[in-house]
Amino acid sequence: MVTDMTIPQISVFLENKAGQLADITNILSENGVNMRAINIAESADYGVLRLIADDPGKASSILLEQGFILTMTPVVGVAVPDAPGGLSRVLGMISAAGIDVEYMYSVFGQRDGQACMIFRVADTDGLAAVLEQRGIGTMTGENLGLH
Repeated sequence: MVTDMTIPQISVFLENKAGQLADITNILSENGVNMRAINIAESADYGVLRLIADDPGKASSILLEQGFILTMTPVVGVAVPDAPGGLSRVLGMISAAGIDVEYMYSVFGQRDGQACMIFRVADTDGLAAVLEQRGIGTMTGENLGLH
């Protein structure tokens, strides 16, 4: 599922009750799955846990076996200069190209002085092309240690 341009993201639907996030992280840990990024969004009735795991196939299989409801979504990892204005510059380029960012979040740590942001957009090819034209790199699953 890992391609050169996109990274597989697992979105897990959670009940709004104490312990759900701890259960998931414990299940993944017990099965040797390492998380590279994590984000949680919530509404009044449920939450959505978005995560990038080092082995997305294994992580999704384990969570499905445990009865969790999930989806896999392609996202784009973007190398953002880790300096004041780095993210603003990248977002400005994306906006100028007319690409709508549905959501974004950061990856744990950084690589070669670059922060990595995960972007969910409708047009992953368009985003990659815009970034490449402007000299902004995308992160591959391999860059993030995905199997």
